[in-house]
Amino acid sequence: MRRPETRRLWQRWLAILWLMALVAAGTSATMLPLPAPDAPDLRAITQPPLTPSHWLGTDLAGRDILAGLIFGARTTLLTSVPAALSAALLGTFLGSMAGYWGNSRLRVPAVVTGWLVILGAGASCISLPTPELVWWLGLAVLGGLALWLATRNKYAATWPVPVDKLVLLLIAFLTAIPRLILVLALAAVQEPSQLALLIVLTLTYWPVTAQIARATMQRIRHLSYIEAAYTLGLPNWRIIIGHALPSIWNSIKVTLPLGVAALIGIETTLSFLGVGLPPQTASWGRILATARLDPTAWWLIVFPSTCIVFTMLALRQITFSSQQE
Repeated sequence: MRRPETRRLWQRWLAILWLMALVAAGTSATMLPLPAPDAPDLRAITQPPLTPSHWLGTDLAGRDILAGLIFGARTTLLTSVPAALSAALLGTFLGSMAGYWGNSRLRVPAVVTGWLVILGAGASCISLPTPELVWWLGLAVLGGLALWLATRNKYAATWPVPVDKLVLLLIAFLTAIPRLILVLALAAVQEPSQLALLIVLTLTYWPVTAQIARATMQRIRHLSYIEAAYTLGLPNWRIIIGHALPSIWNSIKVTLPLGVAALIGIETTLSFLGVGLPPQTASWGRILATARLDPTAWWLIVFPSTCIVFTMLALRQITFSSQQE
């Protein structure tokens, strides 16, 4: 039993050391004595590794591979980690709301719903031609009158909001399309920027966390301490934040490294295809893309691929070690 435990301990420490080196390289990229990752050296085009002033070689444009890898690590850290954290927060919020409120526990005054319908219909009618404008305004008036009459009934004073059903429909829509295709489509129709890519990754990856948060909330919602807090009359927001979210976060944080690994894979793929990031931004996927022009330049494949594989394996090992604990 000691040998497997020792091996797992070594694997965990190797993973931690690799991730620490990655973070150190990414955060200190601008302070290291390296050339700019997009600065060409026309006197050293497609140079192999261990050449003077270019330890890991250059690509077809004379750009330094070591600088590209280190600045690519910076790009990876500034894109995948914030996107994973943002997706985890958004997914935890929506999943917790769906699991806690269900389809009938959250009720809002019917008059509020009526005014929202009227405002929405009025906003949509601004750009319509006159006949359709009159038709929509008439429909809005009738809808508002019907809602007003409904509020006169004491049994219809509030309407249930199907939070769980709405969140599940949104999750089903986002998961029905392959994530890479969805991200590729969204990234291709907007101006390339790191912030835009971060937002796209967040909006497409949150369902993974939301499903875990929803399942965990449905499980703990009926536990004794949650029921006791509800019976004592504590506000719902206090029950969710103070009593439910700590248990949910224990389930979310275990899968967070895998989320970072998945987003690194998506960001690298987009960079390989030339989508998402500005052309001057260094990325591991962009270095791999240059190898298509000269397959004999093996270092353009080996070095960025090693960084990608080692990073994903390290994150997977961190997740596995957390689950073992």
